Amino acid sequence: MTRPVQIIPSILAADYARLGDEVMKADQAGGDRIHLDMIDGHVFKNLSFGPRMFQALRAYTKKPFDVHLMATPAHEWIDALKEAGCDRILIHLDLESNIPNLIHSIHAHAMSVGLVLTPRDNAEEIRPFLDHIHVVNVMTVDPGFGGQLFLQAMMPKISEVRSIIGKRSIDLSVDGGVTRETAKLAARAGADCFVAGTSIFKSESKNYRDAITALRDAASLATSKSPETV
Repeated sequence: MTRPVQIIPSILAADYARLGDEVMKADQAGGDRIHLDMIDGHVFKNLSFGPRMFQALRAYTKKPFDVHLMATPAHEWIDALKEAGCDRILIHLDLESNIPNLIHSIHAHAMSVGLVLTPRDNAEEIRPFLDHIHVVNVMTVDPGFGGQLFLQAMMPKISEVRSIIGKRSIDLSVDGGVTRETAKLAARAGADCFVAGTSIFKSESKNYRDAITALRDAASLATSKSPETV
């Protein structure tokens, strides 16, 4: 069964001087969720946004907020992220020593959970958590910075994750370097959610609706036709 394609704008590539307007425009342009990278400079060498910023942005959209949590100690941020209006938290397998406890804490705050696989992580590592998560996010770049090129070497991992998920109601997301062409590749490998920053917020036309529609159409077409006709 083909799952609906979701396009999830990532504000890491948005105009920081007017983030509220950027989030609102991404919503109105058809984005299914809003992706928020929270990077503290320790997990990866970059700084981004925090709960107070997310709370300020909450007024600009009713779309769900996905937080890619790259900050430690991770468990100490759960309360603040819930208060900020976040809906789903994506965590790395090595973010804390006790991942089951972190997942339990997120669920206890009435938020859903996703697991993130970096290019160095193995797909098999998600197996113990399949009954407790709602999405697997395969990084198709090294996490921490926007604007990187899509790593096509991740295609076998996407296919493997899709096989491991099987018929479970778990989304398979790709994050990093997502364009029309790479969305096709990832969709054919089994992805149904596409986190996109640069290709939306820095598109040449600056028309976010056209950019989101192009990504959605490319991914949808890739899963509905044979490889020869894509």
